[in-house]
Amino acid sequence: MVLFETIAVAFAMFSAIPVPQPEWNQRNMRYALCAFPLVGAAVGLAWWGWAAVCGVLGFPALLRAAGFCLLPMAVTGGIHLDGYADTADALASCAPPERKREILKDAHCGAFAVIRLCMYVCGYLGLCGALRPDGRALLCAAAGFVLSRCLSGLSIACFPMAKDTGLAHTFASSADKGRVRVVLAVLAAGAVVTMWVSDILYGAAMTLAALAVFANYARTLQKQFGGLSGDLAGWFLQRAEFWMLAALVLCQYGEKLL
Repeated sequence: MVLFETIAVAFAMFSAIPVPQPEWNQRNMRYALCAFPLVGAAVGLAWWGWAAVCGVLGFPALLRAAGFCLLPMAVTGGIHLDGYADTADALASCAPPERKREILKDAHCGAFAVIRLCMYVCGYLGLCGALRPDGRALLCAAAGFVLSRCLSGLSIACFPMAKDTGLAHTFASSADKGRVRVVLAVLAAGAVVTMWVSDILYGAAMTLAALAVFANYARTLQKQFGGLSGDLAGWFLQRAEFWMLAALVLCQYGEKLL
């Protein structure tokens, strides 16, 4: 029962998929971050299903790309894009860390948030259109959705918080951090192995992209914000998925040239 409640807590928080709504408590939140990658698996399955539908019905490439672009937002309800937008506003302010943290809490959407969101969606749609959705690429993409959430969860379990309030702090303070780190590290390794087994070139490129974004994320949250918040975790996740997809598409085009 606790296992299912733990998974339900993760899906209720990090997805728009209807699930039972258990009362959050110490028992079912202790390992909720460990279930976070399952949301990525759901996104990956949605990509597989959409690719199959497009293949059977012969949908045009632009419609297929639009589905790939929209499905992660539909499955997650856009929760991570919200963090991406808030963080874009804060970074664009060039203000001290204290002011940046205030901007993250502001419910209003600034101009830079809108601009960066438009840029992100246009770029992601273009990459989805450039992707050749064969079995290898789809498996790597699905594993990438899992890997991004493993790394985002690890950051919540490992990095210092910018404040002692908010959802990220709630999940971090409720977690058995030692075991959560081990589980998420194992799941991350499994996602990397899956990508490498599917295609070593794709897997290596996507892994390097994810690690590069993670390194930049670690520097940014310490230097620019003085610690981690839920918005920053979402900002990282969106950027990791964008650059992993970019690495995958670049590898596919490299294969064509060779």
